[in-house]
Amino acid sequence: MFNYRVLALIKRELKEKILSKTFIIMTILMPLIMFGGIGIQMLLRGDEGKSNVAVVSESRVLTESIQKELLSADFMKAGNYTFSFYTQNKEELKSFLDKSKPNLLEGTLTGVIFIPASAMEDKKIDFYSKTPTNLNLTRRLDGYINKVLVNNYFSNKSLSADELEFARKGIDFSGFKITKEEKIEQEGFGNLILSIIFSFLLYLSLLLSGQLLLQSVIEEKSNRIVEVILSSVSPKELMVGKILGSAVTALLQMIIWLSPIILVISTTLFMLPAELTFSITLGHIAFLLTNFTLGLIVFLSLFGMVGSIFDNPQDAQSGMWPIMILIMVPFFIAISMMENPNSPIANIASLLPFSSILIMPVKMTVVEVPLWQLILCLAINTATIFVVFPIAGKIYRVGILITGKKPKWSEVIKWLKYKY
Repeated sequence: MFNYRVLALIKRELKEKILSKTFIIMTILMPLIMFGGIGIQMLLRGDEGKSNVAVVSESRVLTESIQKELLSADFMKAGNYTFSFYTQNKEELKSFLDKSKPNLLEGTLTGVIFIPASAMEDKKIDFYSKTPTNLNLTRRLDGYINKVLVNNYFSNKSLSADELEFARKGIDFSGFKITKEEKIEQEGFGNLILSIIFSFLLYLSLLLSGQLLLQSVIEEKSNRIVEVILSSVSPKELMVGKILGSAVTALLQMIIWLSPIILVISTTLFMLPAELTFSITLGHIAFLLTNFTLGLIVFLSLFGMVGSIFDNPQDAQSGMWPIMILIMVPFFIAISMMENPNSPIANIASLLPFSSILIMPVKMTVVEVPLWQLILCLAINTATIFVVFPIAGKIYRVGILITGKKPKWSEVIKWLKYKY
């Protein structure tokens, strides 16, 4: 049902939402919050503070080798680390820890690293600290201590310096993407970053637009504004107008958020490093926006339906949690798909109603998705609209005019049987 009254309602929704402070602030701040959050995280990871570490080994030779290696390390130039070195056995270590306990608890001593003689065979090292999960510290020292262990292990095996260097090296994987095209291209981290961006933007947009529509419906119902509006339009027209208006607003916001990616893909003005290049096209972006719009209409129908049932946001929480599950579960599946792109659960969920809006855009960034799957995904989401929209419309038509008490779910189900 689309007529001039619905069009007027859409214009009303667009005017209220696009010109609102919330829309402007969230549209501008969301990318800043996302990338700023990543930047702050990197800054916090890099801001290690002062660390005072005691290194204890059962072997004097090992202690001297580690001391030489750590004190000549590049990270020592920043002056954030102070080391003290000791040669003690396990029995002496207990006494050392008892004496060091006050300093460990106060934080003047960051931690004690104990390298037993058995580490020459199994590379198992003990770390005693008030914060033993200090991954930043352990990762920082891991390579240097490993180098010393490898050097000492092979010292009596007549290996050359080059052979020792090879033994110390870790494995460096370079990914090459195989597609139907003849060329084979090296895959960087660009698409992985895109998958993270897509999943978070879609997740946040669904929650934000759904919450705004829910609050708008509840506010109009509780303030009796809806009764004035319904004197000029039908409940169905009102619901269609509000949902489409909210969908257009969210779509515009998503286009603004994705505009930097669109510019990088469509022009040669922005040259990214090889490891950060994207292997997606404008067709992928067009699919994302189309699929997002279809899925958004489904979820907005559900949010609008829940808003019409209740008179206040507190009561509406009981009706929101099933919708939240439909958003959160696909989001977690999408995140896990970045580590395991061939997950059977993720592949199935990428074609299911409600979940495909989040999972399919992530899937197409990490693997090559056949065209028929993209078309099938759009067809399924379109069919979902024709299933969900009438059900939500029936409940909306009754619930929007009922005030005064919180209805039971058994009553809500009966509303589906009403005929108009």
